[in-house]
Amino acid sequence: MKDAFIQEKCQEGHPNWQQAIQRQHQLYSRNNDIRTEFERDYTRLLHCEAFRRLKHKTQVFFAPKNDHICTRMEHVFHVASVASTIAKHLGLNEQLTSAIALGHDIGHAPFGHFGEDCLNKLLPQKPGENAPKRFWHERNSLFFADYIETLQDPDGHARNLDLTYAVRDGIVCHCGEVDESGIRPRSQAIPLYDIKKAGSVQPYTWEGCVVKLSDKIAYLGRDIEDARQYHILDMGAYRQLREIVAECFGFPATKKGKTVNTTVLINDLIVDLCQQSSPEAGLVFSPAHFKFMNKLKSFNYANIYRHWRLLEFQHYATAVIHTIYRLLLQTQPFVPSQKVGFCLKQYPLLGSTFEDWLVKYTDYHPEMRSRLKFDTIQPVFDLSSPAGFSKCVIEFISGMTDQFAIAVHQEIISF
Repeated sequence: MKDAFIQEKCQEGHPNWQQAIQRQHQLYSRNNDIRTEFERDYTRLLHCEAFRRLKHKTQVFFAPKNDHICTRMEHVFHVASVASTIAKHLGLNEQLTSAIALGHDIGHAPFGHFGEDCLNKLLPQKPGENAPKRFWHERNSLFFADYIETLQDPDGHARNLDLTYAVRDGIVCHCGEVDESGIRPRSQAIPLYDIKKAGSVQPYTWEGCVVKLSDKIAYLGRDIEDARQYHILDMGAYRQLREIVAECFGFPATKKGKTVNTTVLINDLIVDLCQQSSPEAGLVFSPAHFKFMNKLKSFNYANIYRHWRLLEFQHYATAVIHTIYRLLLQTQPFVPSQKVGFCLKQYPLLGSTFEDWLVKYTDYHPEMRSRLKFDTIQPVFDLSSPAGFSKCVIEFISGMTDQFAIAVHQEIISF
């Protein structure tokens, strides 16, 4: 219903307001700033480099050359559009919703979720089949927001983004892979790095919950459209789509405007969520639309995400990531002498960018760090231990775009 959540809106006077706008460190102020706290978060995310790189990161199809195929950046804007529409209709805070949506994927690895799995396997894993993933993009997005991404302050010094708790919480809790309906925010503020598994904790705000569901709404529709562009779906798949619509709604896909395309699908899911949700029931879909969404997800996995062409590319993506990782691990003995760049002189693209990374985020070269005005942020990685150096390398790779990772790999294997 229209404005059904207006009393739950994250705004001044709400019981959780002070916690929601709390930052880890005080953010510098300008005398002429006219933005709210969440608007500042939005623009800080918009201007950070990790967000810019999303335009060349995989959504579903790796390193696409077709300009009309969705990249990770387009996906983020789709989520922001869906989430802001829902928040506006329900009476929630659009500024907070948009900031969470904009930043929710800044920690994604190259090659999408498969790249994420590759990096997770490179980290030492704890024993036990049910051990949680140690590299997962929701947590890595929080990590990048807190420690990696910086902007210059008015004096030219690098400063961390220092986002509000509500935005940071929405980022780490945004997992849209879990099949849920009727979700509501948790009541307690918790240390966000205590969250050990994606989707295990609900967001702290209703706005964060909106982004979580918007993520799923956005990717389900657009991924089908992109699969059509690449002729991934055969006639049997189209017949299956029509059967899903008939099973969930009781009529063929060609009637009553229930065509399975991106705009119709997204619109119908948004409208249904807005009509069904209330503070008492939570953010909820009707049984028919919830069933439809989950069947559509299963359809996408069977016909798109596990398509043989994507599976074949995964072998190549594995080789790219593992080759870069193995080579960079060999440079650790050159850290004390500050000669990592010299060690990688045969690979100038990789060597220069990795050494820049070490200067900014470690104590590799303190004088250079100070000269570049990076001494205003704390070193992030401990290079003295193999585990610390491995973590440093993995985070460096996680920030790469598909194209950059491929270019570096070509630089390594070419003679």
